[in-house]
Amino acid sequence: MKQILVTGGAGFIGSHTCKALVEAGYQPVVFDDLSNGHAEAVQWGPLVRGDVRDLGALATVMEDRQPAAVIHFAGLIEVGRSTKEPEAFWDHNLNGVAAVLAAMRQTGVKRIVFSSTAACYGQPPEGSLAPLSEDLPTLPINPYGDSKLAAERLIAASARAHGLEGVALRYFNAAGADPQLDTGEAHWPETHLIPLAIEAALGVGNPLTVFGTDFPTPDGSCIRDYVHVSDLARAHALALDAPVGPAGFLAINLGTGHGASVKEVVEAVGHAVGRPVPHSIGPRREGDPAVLVANPARAKAVLNWQPQFTELEEIVRHAVAWRQAPKFGFNKQAST
Repeated sequence: MKQILVTGGAGFIGSHTCKALVEAGYQPVVFDDLSNGHAEAVQWGPLVRGDVRDLGALATVMEDRQPAAVIHFAGLIEVGRSTKEPEAFWDHNLNGVAAVLAAMRQTGVKRIVFSSTAACYGQPPEGSLAPLSEDLPTLPINPYGDSKLAAERLIAASARAHGLEGVALRYFNAAGADPQLDTGEAHWPETHLIPLAIEAALGVGNPLTVFGTDFPTPDGSCIRDYVHVSDLARAHALALDAPVGPAGFLAINLGTGHGASVKEVVEAVGHAVGRPVPHSIGPRREGDPAVLVANPARAKAVLNWQPQFTELEEIVRHAVAWRQAPKFGFNKQAST
């Protein structure tokens, strides 16, 4: 059985990917410092504790385990925090990738699947409502997107210089939870819309703020492409064998190709929980585009990937079920 080194495998998308890897016939080996992940989320393979910037530790685990590839999740993800602590984001998100690539070269590992983001595209042109394709210019507007795009460029340069192979999966809005509730989202602090709305509706979090209702969309609120985390996880397993072409590197969007508005999310959460989501209307946040929706054509063509969970109500229902009965990450008495 081929082993796959999963950096950040104790986190939200990483833990779901470990489950998907086992289902696809691989053996995940998790490398994580547990600064943001949860040891309880590591259920499908061994855990090696370490800092992803530690070249020696990475090389040791690659020598010991001889993985067929690396799936790299480890890094910092909070956009707002990145504007206040840019140095930390460049350090973790770029130096972490540099250490992984150096360890791969030392140990002969050829392929990396990189957890990237639609934040690489930045702000769509004013008034544009079209789905985003991988051929668009990449113009990030925050240090998080900057650091992720820089990491992509480093992987692409390493592919050209050293014969490595890289696939960057640019997620849109990861959401939901494992349908069997083996794992789920347990960030602290939480910054994502769906879990924040769920916590507000359950009475275990603050009332939600809807940022802006004057966008050029049907109901005035922002539209985003919510993709189920289990579908994202499956795409990582498929990317292990994806053709990357002569350049040795390929970026691929992961989204459903259609969006839901913030108001629609609030309504869906209310239906799933059985009570309205307490919320207020606030001003727009600086830099928030009206619409961010993926063009997923490349994922379908290259990975033969299509999302299985495409309905917002189903994505929300899975997230609610997890939050009501989490296996880790929350005070159980406060979660129901």
